[in-house]
Amino acid sequence: MSKIKCIIIEDEPLAVKILSDYITQVPFLEITGKFKDAILAADFLREHNVDLIFLDIHLPKLKGMTFLKTLTNPPAVIVTTAYHQYAVEGFELNVTDYLLKPFEFERFLVAVNKVKSIPNNEQVLNKNSEKKDFIFINVNKRKVKILFPEIIYIESQREYIKIVTIKKAYISKMSTKEIESILPSNLFKRIHRSFIISIDKIESYNAEIVEVDGVSIPIGRGYKNVIDDL
Repeated sequence: MSKIKCIIIEDEPLAVKILSDYITQVPFLEITGKFKDAILAADFLREHNVDLIFLDIHLPKLKGMTFLKTLTNPPAVIVTTAYHQYAVEGFELNVTDYLLKPFEFERFLVAVNKVKSIPNNEQVLNKNSEKKDFIFINVNKRKVKILFPEIIYIESQREYIKIVTIKKAYISKMSTKEIESILPSNLFKRIHRSFIISIDKIESYNAEIVEVDGVSIPIGRGYKNVIDDL
C-alpha cells in the first residue's frame, strides 16, 4: 500500500518534534514537509500533492481555520490545538479529527487510522470513474463532453485551464488541481505545476521535456519522478 503523504503546519518547535516522532512510528505515513506558517504551506500545496495536513490553529500571518477555508480541494485535515472552542468550526469544515494538545500516541493513532480509509475509498471511486471515457466541463456556460482519448494535454492559465484535444482547445474556469482530481490517474500525469499530459499521447521524453503530439511540454523540477515511474 502506498504511503499517506502528510505535512505539518505548526509554529511551535516542540509540537513539530512530537508530531514528527509520532508520524515516523506509523508505517503508512510519510512526512513531505514542515511549515511554521500557512503561507509557506500554501505555496508548497500549489506544486505538490498531499494526502493529509496536520494543522495548528493559532499560526502567524494566517490562522489555521482561515487557511483551511481558502483550500478549494483540501486533503484530509487533522487539527492539532490546545483550544477546544474551535472544534465545531473544524468539523463544519470537514476535518477528519480534532486533537487537543497534549495528546498521546494512542489518540494520534486513532486519528490517522480514520485517514487511512480515505485513500481506499478514493481508489474505489477512481475505479468507477475509469469505466467512463469522458468528462463534462463548463465552457462558456455550457457543459461540454470531452473524451479522454482525445485529450492531448491540459495547461493552467491562472484561474482557468486550457484543455487541448485532437479536435480543438477548450477554456474552462477551474484549477489544474481540480481537473487532476477528476481525471483517471492511469491515463493522465501531472509533470509540471502548469501541465497535465495524456500518457497515450507521449511520443518521446528526456529529463527536461516531454513531446506530446508534436508539442514540447516542460517537466517541473518537483515532477521528475513522475516520468521515471511511467
